[in-house]
Amino acid sequence: MSFDPAVIAVPGVRTLKAYQPGKSAEELERELGLSGIIELASNENPRNAGQSVWDAVTESLPALSRYPDGGGYKLKNALADQLNVSSNQITLGNGSNDVLELVARAFVQPKQGVVVSEHSFAVYSLVAKSIGAELRVVPAVDWGHDLDGMKNMVDPNTRIIFIANPNNPTGTWVSESSLTTFLDSISENVLVVVDEAYFEYVEEELYPDGVGLLERYPNLVVTRTFSKIHGLAGLRVGYSVSSSKIAEIIDRVRQPFNVNVVGYSAAIAALRNENFILESRTLNRNQMKRICNGLNKIGLSWIPSVGNFVTVDVGRKADSIFQHMLKNGVIVRPIENYGMPNHIRVTVGLEEENDGALLALHSALLER
Repeated sequence: MSFDPAVIAVPGVRTLKAYQPGKSAEELERELGLSGIIELASNENPRNAGQSVWDAVTESLPALSRYPDGGGYKLKNALADQLNVSSNQITLGNGSNDVLELVARAFVQPKQGVVVSEHSFAVYSLVAKSIGAELRVVPAVDWGHDLDGMKNMVDPNTRIIFIANPNNPTGTWVSESSLTTFLDSISENVLVVVDEAYFEYVEEELYPDGVGLLERYPNLVVTRTFSKIHGLAGLRVGYSVSSSKIAEIIDRVRQPFNVNVVGYSAAIAALRNENFILESRTLNRNQMKRICNGLNKIGLSWIPSVGNFVTVDVGRKADSIFQHMLKNGVIVRPIENYGMPNHIRVTVGLEEENDGALLALHSALLER
């Protein structure tokens, strides 16, 4: 009789499927022998990090044989100065995904409630299921969060509500007035985690700054990352900002040295490079328009997005479109696992990348 590890796996893990990241250029090169691949699947910044980041990385290399500062003193203080909070309100993570999991592990017991929106970031559901929580998925409205519906799903058993603002993969967003009205209605015994991974890209006047709401709402946790506009996805540095009391509890379950030496140094340098952020935001705005204009020309609709990606309705099952684009050296993201089988998500890239993606998409649509 062969050993089946699923038999002894944690109950919440037995029915899970592993998170599926976007296909990488390296993977496609191995499979199809292609070169010059256009990689628009994972919502990365298409620009290389600024020179100051490269300099910081180089300067950190002699310390590779040593553990990093486990408390993250310099990075926490740099963040605290920029965000006008205390350093003891900040929790650092191996990407913001790490912090999302830490919050759930610290505050949710098996069979307690976690509320998420339909079509929201897959990690929320994955984490909830893995710890045996009672997951409640609220149907989306216009592809975005139905905050009234989420409020109505809360009961005395609920411990955490996850809100992605902007939301991945739909690019929808929640206004400040909608968010504060929602927070006013939620018991302080329920944590509200607002995931702001893409907040630096947002240029909507009514978009809220979650960190600015922390004094008013002690049960609020805001997560952010260096993986998007800062261009450090490969180094995995993220963080949350909350009350110091919440941060202290999260820190109890944080693994030691969960952010590496190079990541620390690069993040501090990236935080100071305001021009890089402004340039990246401008690039994103201009190229988002270029993509959407191109989609108009080939007759496709999309979900209006305030992030660095756009989700496109291809009018039929998207897998065949995805596969055709792969064969033409363009990687986008099919999102059937988000309950959107007719959609693909396209990251905003450089001009030539976006033009290449539109060409490959048009070709795929013509293929029958």
